[in-house]
Amino acid sequence: MSGRVLNAPAPVATTPAAPGGHDLAGTGVLYRLALRRDRIALPVWVYVGTGMVASTVFSFRKLYGDEASRRTFAAGIDGNGSLRALYGPIFDGSTTGGLTAWRMGVFGAVLAGLMSTLLVVRHTRAEEEDGRLELIGAGAVGRRAPLTAALAAALTANAALAALVAAALLAAGQDAAGAAAFGLALGCTGLFFAALAAVTAQLAETGRAANGLAGAAIGAAFVLRAVGDSGAGTGWVGWLSPLGWSEQVRAFAGNRWWVLLLPLAGAALLTALARALVARRDLGAGLLPQRPGPAAAAPGLASAAALARRLQRGPLLGWTLALAVAGAVFGGVAKGVVDLIGDNRQMADVLARIGGRDGVLNAYLSSIATVFGMVTAVYAVQAVLRMRAEEVSGRAEPVLAGAVSRLRWAAGHLLFPLLGTALLLAAAGAAAGLAEGLALGGGTGGAVGRMLGATLVQLPAVWLTAAVALAGYGLLPRWAAAGWTGFGVFVLVSWLGPILQLPQGVLDLSPFSHLPHLPGGPVEAAPLLWITALTALTTAAALAGLRRRDLG
Repeated sequence: MSGRVLNAPAPVATTPAAPGGHDLAGTGVLYRLALRRDRIALPVWVYVGTGMVASTVFSFRKLYGDEASRRTFAAGIDGNGSLRALYGPIFDGSTTGGLTAWRMGVFGAVLAGLMSTLLVVRHTRAEEEDGRLELIGAGAVGRRAPLTAALAAALTANAALAALVAAALLAAGQDAAGAAAFGLALGCTGLFFAALAAVTAQLAETGRAANGLAGAAIGAAFVLRAVGDSGAGTGWVGWLSPLGWSEQVRAFAGNRWWVLLLPLAGAALLTALARALVARRDLGAGLLPQRPGPAAAAPGLASAAALARRLQRGPLLGWTLALAVAGAVFGGVAKGVVDLIGDNRQMADVLARIGGRDGVLNAYLSSIATVFGMVTAVYAVQAVLRMRAEEVSGRAEPVLAGAVSRLRWAAGHLLFPLLGTALLLAAAGAAAGLAEGLALGGGTGGAVGRMLGATLVQLPAVWLTAAVALAGYGLLPRWAAAGWTGFGVFVLVSWLGPILQLPQGVLDLSPFSHLPHLPGGPVEAAPLLWITALTALTTAAALAGLRRRDLG
């Protein structure tokens, strides 16, 4: 008779304790791994943020070369409620640095917050969702090591952003203390949202939900700050927002260093909360309850394209809503922009030679249409790289094991960077045109049509950006993240190239540089056709590579 005991409970698999029971064991290794994995994406984020600040300071120095013109411009801003709500007040309009801090303070802080959110969630909740943290945790790794490593990587990224932004302002001849204060304001705001993302990563069960919660918090912070800056008597509301703290540092206008303690203290408290929550939940589970799905799949999920639609519809809906809101905000500010320029005699004389009031309005609308195109390109790259995520996680293999070809599987996902981007740009254009027509009182029909044309003409450049990301995934899957590099090059060349007076050959590297400037500018079909043709060739090469290479 066997010596085994029947019906004895199976041994429970336990995670080996880290040496000495230290819950931070392995943090250094995971930190270096995080930086290595994001060696492409993080520099792109940092360089884009630095490029935005650098292009802004050089633009203001070129447009407003003397103190009198800067003060006139600042006086117009202070009397314009819509612009104050969008960008915040100007605390010191006598210097180029002060104008740059006004123009880029809020949006630079939002960029830092988004960068930090995506970074922390990627190396915590997303890793846990894919099962990699379970394998890592089976070794001599502390329970809180992944979270600590992700926050350390976010600290490194925000420190690099702060240092490079300050260096860019110093290179433009601005005050050293103001440059340091502005850079630190952006970096500390990024740290606050990194810690907030660490908390949402403990609450949600999926990386998408964690990013959604943190993104909603950034949106709420923007609204609170806008309310605080919109008029008299509401200034206290801005102090409830981390984005409001960033502008209250008042870089180049007194440099209130003590305000930096607010985001740092908030980051410390949220980090402590995230560390406490890690120990109170099971690995792979979130603290917020998940709604169980149906017992049987719906008939509409019976194809690879339907599965791709199910996976991609959430981000598409969120991006569409966000761009529609942004379009309404920027379109509603159109009247304030026209009134502001009209009060500046020097600027009005310059713009009168290029089209008067209509020239001012068209130049503004064309610029925001270009911004919408570049933002939509972010979604396009994200939608393309979703295929890489499906492949790495192992979810694509069961689908392709059936009667589904790789090209058919890829086609289901590629509908979103192809048609989803058109939906995003249409939503942004329609909302901007409607808001512009209501603000200026000239009728909404014509305004909506103009803005739809201005945003939809960005599609060829957006498609080419997505095709570059697809080429990286199809031909060199291990370098799929290099698709963000292509996007970063395109954006930096379009923004900084004209200001730095780069050679035409460098400017031609970005497809956004070849697009018509609508509304108001001439439309040439040739650039749109050759960009589209280049997109088709790049896509064909990428799909050919995907068809021939090994999966995974």
